Amino acid sequence: MALNPTDLYDIRSLLSEEERMIQDAVARFTDEKIIPIIGDAFSEGRFPKELVPEIASMGLLGSSLPEKYGCAGLNSVSYGLICQELERGDSGIRSFVSVQSSLCMYPIFAYGSEEQRMKYLPGMAKGEIIGCFGLTEPHGGSDPLNMKTTAKKDGDDWVINGAKMWITNGNLAHIAIVWAMTDEGIQGFIVEKDMKGFAAQEIHKKMSLRASVTSALFFDNIRVPDANRLPNAKGLKGPLGCLTQARYGITWGPIGAAQACLTEATEYCKTRILFGRPLAANQAIQLKLADMARRITLAQLLSLQLGRLKDAGNMQPTQVSLAKWNNVRMALDIAREARDILGGAGITTEYCPIRHALNLESVITYEGTETVHQLVIGRELTGINAF
Repeated sequence: MALNPTDLYDIRSLLSEEERMIQDAVARFTDEKIIPIIGDAFSEGRFPKELVPEIASMGLLGSSLPEKYGCAGLNSVSYGLICQELERGDSGIRSFVSVQSSLCMYPIFAYGSEEQRMKYLPGMAKGEIIGCFGLTEPHGGSDPLNMKTTAKKDGDDWVINGAKMWITNGNLAHIAIVWAMTDEGIQGFIVEKDMKGFAAQEIHKKMSLRASVTSALFFDNIRVPDANRLPNAKGLKGPLGCLTQARYGITWGPIGAAQACLTEATEYCKTRILFGRPLAANQAIQLKLADMARRITLAQLLSLQLGRLKDAGNMQPTQVSLAKWNNVRMALDIAREARDILGGAGITTEYCPIRHALNLESVITYEGTETVHQLVIGRELTGINAF
């Protein structure tokens, strides 16, 4: 039997029937709805928000949260497969789902009150309420303890002042999960877009994640009722817990981008004739393609085991850092190599590698740079914090 070029170790055979069905459904959506339009959307710098209703109707928003809140109640491996197939289309689409699911719905579920869960989560699962996550600030994203955004208690309200930067979904969002420094440490707040003093400004001139909305958020004496404070999160543990959820999905997403690049490079090499024979007949090309397949296989095994650990309740943040570091680096290297194999054709959005390579420049930076994750592993190995 011939092996699947993008699944040489038959990872699919290790999935449950439900997991395979979910992967197939999202793969069809990506093939039929995302891939035909995403090159133009990227070129135009436009997030294809017309896809959101179908993404929601498929149960992809907050997919791992309980059905009680209108969510699908899927396991963690299924969520990972969703991220993988969506990012096979584009990192911007996966980022939209990751932010909505892991950075907005998850903190309301994990740190919010039951009243907050019932108020927001069903609408968010339907795509009727879009969220964004306000943690990163203009002066430095890798040092969240140096937070300048503040929330001061004033009667039954909190008055928030500050700014956040590089916020996915910012100008799309109806609500923002905003982390601010209080007299009792960092706390989270649900800020609604129509609250006086709230402003979102879209960031343009991006060369990466162009099919995604990225914004700066500004808070000018916004009065937020205490009912909008997340009551079960105090300190940095709250936002870091959200980031762990999102980073888990990111370990899967770039696998899809790498698979797309390998597939396109392989097909191109079979049909591109140079010096009287297909490009694929050259040893140098076969070595490059083989290395891509090797690295994709290792990444698949990492993420699958990570998902099984997560579903068993045994996943550790250091393990997420290892997979995020390895898998995003893997995908970025493969996208660049595939672009090179395509030659001049590789610099256009008619082919996917340059788009994936540009997107992955953001993915390797956000939610912990490569260096940050390397230092997390170093701290685990030595017991010494080198940050």
